[in-house]
Amino acid sequence: MRQRYKWFWVIVVLMSFCPKVGYGQYMYGTTGLLQMPTAEMQRDKTFMFGGSALSPQIIPSQEWWGNYYTINYYINITIFPWLEVGYDCVLVKAKPGIYHWVPSTYGKFVNQDRSFHGRLRVWKEGWWKEWTPQIVLGANDPTTGSWEGGSSSNDQRYNGFFCRYYLAFTKHLPIKNTGELGIHLAYVYNKREDYHLDGPAFGANFRFCLPGEETYIKALNSLNLMAEYDSRTINVGVEYSFWKDYINAVIEFNRCQYFSGGLVFKIHLK
Repeated sequence: MRQRYKWFWVIVVLMSFCPKVGYGQYMYGTTGLLQMPTAEMQRDKTFMFGGSALSPQIIPSQEWWGNYYTINYYINITIFPWLEVGYDCVLVKAKPGIYHWVPSTYGKFVNQDRSFHGRLRVWKEGWWKEWTPQIVLGANDPTTGSWEGGSSSNDQRYNGFFCRYYLAFTKHLPIKNTGELGIHLAYVYNKREDYHLDGPAFGANFRFCLPGEETYIKALNSLNLMAEYDSRTINVGVEYSFWKDYINAVIEFNRCQYFSGGLVFKIHLK
C-alpha cells in the first residue's frame, strides 16, 4: 500500500521545499485549488466551461448520490476583474427510496443538482504594501436547496448540497528562475449536518517558471502542483495547462487516495 501511494507524497514534499495560480476547482466550476477556495481571480472577461468525474468521497450527500462516481458540467465568467459568477450541474442516478423514480430507472442518470456560485474580490494583492494578500468573499450554492425542503427549511441539513460561504486570502511568492509559490488561507462555513463545513482551510500551489526553450522545460512550466486541507480532508493534485492555458486538465486525490479529475476550457473575451 505504501508503494502504491508513494508518489502522492512526492507531490507534497516538492511543495514543502519549493517556497502560479491554481485555477481549476472542477467540482464547483470556479477558481480555486482542489476543494478549498482561494482569493485568486481569473483574467478579466474570461469565460470557462468544463466537466469532471467526481468520486463519491467528495460528494456532499451520500443519501442523495450514493456510492458511485458521477459527472458535473459548468459554465463560468469573470464579468469584471473583481467579480466571478458560475453555474454548475451535477448528475444524479435514480435509486430506491429517493424521490419518485421507478425501478426501470435505478442506476441510470435521471436528474441533476443545479447551483449558482459567486466570488467578489474585496482587496487586490499588493494594494497597500507589497506583502498584503488578495482577499475574496465567496459563496457556492447559496440559495438553492435540496429536494426535502430547500434553503428555507427549518432543518439545517437542507440548505443547498454544495452550499458554503467563505473568506479567502492568497499571497504569491516568486522564486527567481524557478517558479512561484501560492499560499492560501480561508475560512469556510455551511449549515449542512451531513457535510458540515465550519473552520479554517489552508493550502499551497507551485507553478514552475524555468528559463529556457527546451521541451522538458516548457512541459514543467505548464505544471501546477497543489496540496490542501479543505477543513475536512487533506488532498493533493496536479493541474496541467495545454495550448497557452486554454485547456487545463486537473487531477485530485482526495485524502491522498480517491481519484477525481476534469477538463477546464477557457476563452478570453477581452
